[in-house]
Amino acid sequence: MAGYDVLGRAPQRELQALVDIAAQVCAVPRAAINIITSTQQQQIATTGFAPSICAREDSMCAAVLDHTDRVVVPDASLDARFHGNPFVTGVLGTVRFYASAPLTTPDGVIIGRLCVFDSAPRELVEAQEDALVAIAERVVDVLELRLRTRELEDSLAALTQARDELHRSNEALSVFAGQVSHDLRTPLTAIMASTEMLGQRPAVAGDEWSERLVATAHRSATRMAGMIEQILSHAKVGAELHRTDTDLRVVLASVLEDLAPTLEARSASVVAGELPTLPADEQQLYSVLLNLVSNAVKYARPGVAPVIEVSAERRGERWRCAVQDNGIGISAADRDRVFGLFSRVETSVEGSGIGLATARRIVEAHGGAIGVSSAEGPGTIVWFELPAETSALRG
Repeated sequence: MAGYDVLGRAPQRELQALVDIAAQVCAVPRAAINIITSTQQQQIATTGFAPSICAREDSMCAAVLDHTDRVVVPDASLDARFHGNPFVTGVLGTVRFYASAPLTTPDGVIIGRLCVFDSAPRELVEAQEDALVAIAERVVDVLELRLRTRELEDSLAALTQARDELHRSNEALSVFAGQVSHDLRTPLTAIMASTEMLGQRPAVAGDEWSERLVATAHRSATRMAGMIEQILSHAKVGAELHRTDTDLRVVLASVLEDLAPTLEARSASVVAGELPTLPADEQQLYSVLLNLVSNAVKYARPGVAPVIEVSAERRGERWRCAVQDNGIGISAADRDRVFGLFSRVETSVEGSGIGLATARRIVEAHGGAIGVSSAEGPGTIVWFELPAETSALRG
């Protein structure tokens, strides 16, 4: 009952209209929407008199609160339930005619009654009684609508707050990643330069063990520099999208051109179906396809040339794009985990565990989704869905 938030407030326009209609339909001078609490009767809308509050034990509606249907009493002074009630005896009123219908919530709880009454005895025809019940049902509809509207407003406020907090977090992450990257780049650059110069010294170049040690240090520093760049890129993803009509065929062509040496070295083949043009950030979608295609090559089965299929299909208001391979596959238990930052399910294959996390971040920034499903036979299908159009591009 408290969720309806009507107690102690001025009557709503819709409730006032309904109680007025109830009085007119039943041809009586007074009507009220009574809410019954554990101790009181509170009138949230009335016709013919001002709303008031009385003790529950004095309420005529409370006396028949549990009655699940209409109650019609031609003369309350002659009814055993009401003849001693103060609203009948003259202490609080001189009610004779009384009729009411229950206010029953969708959960089946009766929270009060819609009542009409008069100081003179009278009768209602069946049509009037039916109308009183129907109006009581509409009263509950109004209360439910008020409740759902407030819940939606609260949810919207919470979502807006969460969105703003996420935006601030993303900005903070970008700043943090940029600062950390900057702070780490300087010593790493010095290490890389020093190891490169050290490797050229005659004393090192002439000693196999020293040369190998210096080369290992240089490679490790280079890989760390690459990881720092990936972390910075991951932090910046989605911060600002530049959506244009992006042809995925063109994006894929750029990816295949850049991966050509890797594809040739692995004897990999890529087959592309019809791909759409959709509103997206072209550079960021390039990163998504680059990650998915390069992973399909990287996680090939030993001794089996990678075969990769890139396809797309329209699903309602979205396009689903898929990259299918014939590689080692991903177990059902790992399909969600692979999109986590630094997550790697196959440790025998070199990688940072940042690529798929970045792909998910890009796709979600576009309002889409990404996932993994099983292929028919060996391999994996990694798919992502993006909106087919946006309001910004419709106009």
